[in-house]
Formats: sequence, structure tokens, C-alpha cells
Amino acid sequence: MQISPSILSADFANLESELAAISTADWAHVDVMDAHFVPNLTLGLPIVESLLRVSPIPIDCHLMIEDPDRWAPPYAEAGAQSVTFHIEAATDPVTLARDIRAQGARASMALKPGTPFAPYEELLPELDMVLVMTVEPGFGGQSFMADQMPKVAQVREAVKRHDGDIWVQVDGGVSAKTIEQCAEAGADVFVAGSAVYGAHEAASAIDELRELAVRHSH
Repeated sequence: MQISPSILSADFANLESELAAISTADWAHVDVMDAHFVPNLTLGLPIVESLLRVSPIPIDCHLMIEDPDRWAPPYAEAGAQSVTFHIEAATDPVTLARDIRAQGARASMALKPGTPFAPYEELLPELDMVLVMTVEPGFGGQSFMADQMPKVAQVREAVKRHDGDIWVQVDGGVSAKTIEQCAEAGADVFVAGSAVYGAHEAASAIDELRELAVRHSH
């Protein structure tokens, strides 16, 4: 059970100290938005390169961008340990996943709430993680979509069938109130933004989320 706090909820003026505050987490989740695939604009490769130099934990880049076939591999090349692309934006996901892996990073496919998983199950051998969005991508602080739990369970069952060491990640509205549902459905990597950075102490929030996830995992 891995906790991946999203720095989208952090203080962007103090990102080095905000990363230090989550040093007990498993990953730092970095949302890259391009104002095209999603309405918002966040940060890009130069800032990620700076974060990689100071982060005490591995970085998982969630790319909510157009043309990930072109733009995703450089994040892996820069040193991001996990790179997630949206299947809705990818032209050749097999080649893209292989390019990401060739740079030494884990390759991950993300699905928006309205995107079914079944058409993409055949991609599992090329992937290290599947991200099921539990909010619409592009904004922090949205309400958790419990109706995505059957999709999480579907991905988990498919991973079992393929006998792969593939993680199942959820992102959006994950908190102490919702993480149990996610763990019961089969998720094992949990992205939490405001639940961690909005807490009185980030480390305590991370511990609580991990404990709840472990207790409700299969």
C-alpha cells in the first residue's frame, strides 16, 4: 500500500520544503497540465527537473497533456521514476510505454472517469501501473467519484489474470473517508492532495492513510 501525495495541493512558492514534509510517503505525485488536454496549466519539464534534484522520495509524473508520445519520454529521461500518460491522448501507447521504460522509468496508463478499461486491457504487459481517475482530471479539490470503484476492481482482476506485477493507482478525492473503498476495490497506490497538505501534519496524515489502506486491502 503506497501513498503518493500530490504537490498540486502544496505551496508552490516553497516546493523544496513541501517535498521534505512528505518524506515518509512512497512517492511525490507531480501533476503536469498543459491547458490543452485539461483546462489548467501547472508546471513542465524544467520545474520537474528541479524537483528531482531535491526530492527525498521518487517522483511520479502524471501527464495531463496532449501528444504524450512526444513529450512523455523526456520526463523519464530527466529521472522521473514513474511516468503516467493518458490513454485518451496517446497515439501509439505501446511504443510510448516502451520508450518510457527504456529510460528506466515505470510506465503507467491513466483513464479518465468516462473512459472504459476493457478496450485497453491488452496493453497490460507493456505497463507497470494503471491509474483510474476518481475525479475529472485538471483540477484539485474535487469530490471523490465512488462510481469508479467497479473500474478499479475490473483493473485489479485483469492484472491478476495477466499475472503481472502491475500497480493500480487511484487519484482524486482520496482521503481518510474514501481510501477504504479504494483499497477494498483493489487499488494499492493512493494519490492524496488536500488530505495530506491540508492536514495539520503531513506525516501523520500519510501514516493514517497508509494504515487505513492496509487494513482494508485484500
